[in-house]
Amino acid sequence: MPEDVAVVGFDDIEAAAYTAPALTSVRSPVADQAIVTVRLLLGLVEGGPGEPVVVPNELVVRESS
Repeated sequence: MPEDVAVVGFDDIEAAAYTAPALTSVRSPVADQAIVTVRLLLGLVEGGPGEPVVVPNELVVRESS
């Protein structure tokens, strides 16, 4: 494998740390996503506008990057 290749996986599962090489992944805060989703749905039910929301994610850097 060339040394200039970076591998990034999504959904930071525990197994990502135990692969060879350990996979860099993106951790999405599920609880924060749920809160934002509920607020958006309640806003839509009340007739408010549906606005785009960005929930911050965290890049978990491991050996593969």
